[in-house]
Amino acid sequence: MRDKIIHKASELFLTLGFKSVTMDDIASQMGISKKTIYVHFSNKTKLVEAVTFTLFENICDGIDCICLQAKNPIEELYDIKMFVMEHLKNEQASPIFQLKKYYPSIHDALKSKQFEKMHESVSESLTKGIKTEVFRPNIDVEFIARLYFNGMTGIKDEAIFPRDKFDMQYLIENFLEYHLRAIVTEKGFKILNQFITKNQS
Repeated sequence: MRDKIIHKASELFLTLGFKSVTMDDIASQMGISKKTIYVHFSNKTKLVEAVTFTLFENICDGIDCICLQAKNPIEELYDIKMFVMEHLKNEQASPIFQLKKYYPSIHDALKSKQFEKMHESVSESLTKGIKTEVFRPNIDVEFIARLYFNGMTGIKDEAIFPRDKFDMQYLIENFLEYHLRAIVTEKGFKILNQFITKNQS
């Protein structure tokens, strides 16, 4: 039952936002009593926390699978982009912004976990790219990995990139191309160019 509550709450939070969805809404949607939810979660904050970290773990598991299967680091980044976009396609209520505003401690803990995960996977990807000669041998892996995290976090800031002017898919695709163009070798650019051409068609 706990997992079912998390699943339904995830759908509602991503679609309607953390603030507007009540425990009553979740109970009503599931056809259960509010007391049943409180058996598993003592308050809404605990439920928000469980939903946030469950979604995070699901995305991490998917990213790990992609990293194991991708032919090269460039394809890997594009596949991760597609996976994340698909996973968050029902986001209509700026959940990260709401999390930051109404549940700042959960937001900060999530950001810390996101940094650890992204820093680890991007560092591995960059090292793999250098070894396979698709990324330049003289890039500073530690610096680029941190810069990538900062950039991916920055494009989600609606004060800088308002959603009425910038679609999230547009932002991610353009940031990814910007990032890769800066570090690819000639060999890497040939692979990158295939993805750019495919995205434009």
